[in-house]
Amino acid sequence: MRLRSAGLLLFMLGSLRADFQEQEVRALVGSNIELSCVHPKDSSFDLNDLYVYWQLFGSETVVAYYLPENSSTGHTDDHYRDRAQLSLDSMKQGNFSLRLYNVTPQDEQKFHCLVFRESLELQKVLDVVVRLHVAANYSMPVVSTPSSPSQDEELTFTCTSTNGYPRPNVYWINKTDNSLLDKALQNNTITLNPQGLYDVVSILKLRRSPNVNVGCCIENVLLHQNLTVSSQTGTFKGSIDSIPDIPVIPQDKNVTVTSIILALIVFAAMAVGWMCRSRCPHRSYAGATAATLEPELPDPLFSPKSETICLCL
Repeated sequence: MRLRSAGLLLFMLGSLRADFQEQEVRALVGSNIELSCVHPKDSSFDLNDLYVYWQLFGSETVVAYYLPENSSTGHTDDHYRDRAQLSLDSMKQGNFSLRLYNVTPQDEQKFHCLVFRESLELQKVLDVVVRLHVAANYSMPVVSTPSSPSQDEELTFTCTSTNGYPRPNVYWINKTDNSLLDKALQNNTITLNPQGLYDVVSILKLRRSPNVNVGCCIENVLLHQNLTVSSQTGTFKGSIDSIPDIPVIPQDKNVTVTSIILALIVFAAMAVGWMCRSRCPHRSYAGATAATLEPELPDPLFSPKSETICLCL
């Protein structure tokens, strides 16, 4: 009876259309997400009485399912095998949510949750649709500017950004007044890479003018994210990588240089003399005094309180 019922359900799932709850969730590429499908009433369920199906809405692609006394995953689509999981303990409490691991861009779908009870003659007790939006951050844009002088009448700027999702909007901005440049001036190439993410290359062509300053903006609408990089260009009168010449002193000025060096030596000698006079104590003449015999003093080299000797020029 159960096998026949299961086969009948699998046949009917593609044609079921009825009132259902619809939800929306967002997830980043590579993350894990739970798609909610919960019975509104707080009640317990017998697993042997349940038939639970998760499939892509409007198609026969099976994401995950539960049948009484049958844990086979033979009907699960290869894209979701080992990535989609139901919790038996949670289902006993009326929570039939799906856990989806390692989200990919291909998972941006509508997922359909259907729950039937065998004791009610396979009556549907829960019908929920969850729309999953997938996003990935774009890399910071890189703007290439003209790097060498040219006689062309146009300046060409290139903006690149990679590994984002969903498809981006690309804008070029005149940084002088922050106005948007005409889209007719740009040529965008947006491609899907092997990871299912978008890479973008945008080329902007402008008429040559001095001090052009433009910005490239990559907009991810789903993440409400705008990545903008500015680029300031000069007049291109010379190579950007050029090094200015270093002035060389002519040979006929060697005499002047020698005179400056001699003056500096004289000034240094005068400064040393002034410092010595300021440090040495000044003594005044007190007239002749009688000679007296004084005891012999110890060697000043070994005296702990030897007097400082000042030698002034």
